[in-house]
Amino acid sequence: MTITQDVEAAIAGLEEERLAAMVAADVDTLDRILADDLSYVHTTAAIDTKESLTSGLASGRLNYESITPTAERAIRTYNDSAVVRGGAHVHVNGNHFSLEYTVVYVNSSGDWQMTSWHATRLP
Repeated sequence: MTITQDVEAAIAGLEEERLAAMVAADVDTLDRILADDLSYVHTTAAIDTKESLTSGLASGRLNYESITPTAERAIRTYNDSAVVRGGAHVHVNGNHFSLEYTVVYVNSSGDWQMTSWHATRLP
């Protein structure tokens, strides 16, 4: 594997881990994966920080019953950052919908963390 392939594999693994943690409301895992300066823009245009997102999951305000990625996901790396573009079928707070998203990961001190999420609901 090349360095780029290693980074892409690491980011893909973090994405899988993050989605599972969202469904499980696993705040400890999310605390490791999410950057302190996270900006999380939902399909409703609501914006969460790391604190408000993880507290919403812990309290049950945000209840992700399932998140199923679609087959297409692209990961591009740029030195100490990576951009992920993909899609998913989501079941949250009793609502079912499909979305497209863009995620930004940054490598800070050897650890990749998600710093930005922006999603658009599909019609």
